[in-house]
Amino acid sequence: MKPFAYRRVCLLLLAFCMTLLLAGCATTTTNLPPEEPAMRQLSDIDDEYVARVDDPWEGFNRSMYKFNYNFDKYVFLPVVNSYEFIAPTFVQTGVSNFFNNIGEIRTLYNSLFQFKGQKALTTVGRFLTNSTIGIAGLFDPATGFGLMRQDEDFGQTLGYYGVGTGPYLVMPILGPGTVRSTSGFAVDSGVHFAITSALDLPQYVENGDSIQTGMTVLKTIDNRHQQPFRYYESDYPFEYYMVRFLYRQKREMAVMK
Repeated sequence: MKPFAYRRVCLLLLAFCMTLLLAGCATTTTNLPPEEPAMRQLSDIDDEYVARVDDPWEGFNRSMYKFNYNFDKYVFLPVVNSYEFIAPTFVQTGVSNFFNNIGEIRTLYNSLFQFKGQKALTTVGRFLTNSTIGIAGLFDPATGFGLMRQDEDFGQTLGYYGVGTGPYLVMPILGPGTVRSTSGFAVDSGVHFAITSALDLPQYVENGDSIQTGMTVLKTIDNRHQQPFRYYESDYPFEYYMVRFLYRQKREMAVMK
């Protein structure tokens, strides 16, 4: 692609992201979380196993859970719903494939840290296949070739080396986590920042910093688009505790894979 054409595509992408943000604030959407129900307390739960999760900061975590619900309802989901309304399905799929392909790098180095050779080889195969035949990751032919997507992060790497899960922790916007998973997320984010800073891609295009900001916005929108969870849709009066338990179990199972 010629440099002029490339710049036009990038600028159009940035404009598209900004349009989504404005549309999300102005559009009345339908697929929003329901009104917040009255949440029951731990003393009302009969299932001791579900309740048995280390949560010493429950007051803070419940506040963050409510904050995330409101942020989802009034900011995040209106933007995501606008994106899903404006962008054709094949565009949404291409955007998800693109960012998932970049995410293979995280899976690769964490697989190597855990000496999971087969996962590392599969991840390399996926990245090379989708980056070439899949046109920079916009398509996912690797899955069709039997190279299934893997998932490893630094939180799982810490678990592999015996680091305990730690207390439950609900982060603003990011949602449910633990001290271990949140620490892992910080490390993975730092590695991503280091790689992008070393490549210094904005220097190669006009308005590179603005384009990079637009890509970050689009990635954030796509992350929420790919996450089907919606706050308070379970109609379960103990949803906070249910999510806490299920998240903890999911992370422990991921470490054992």
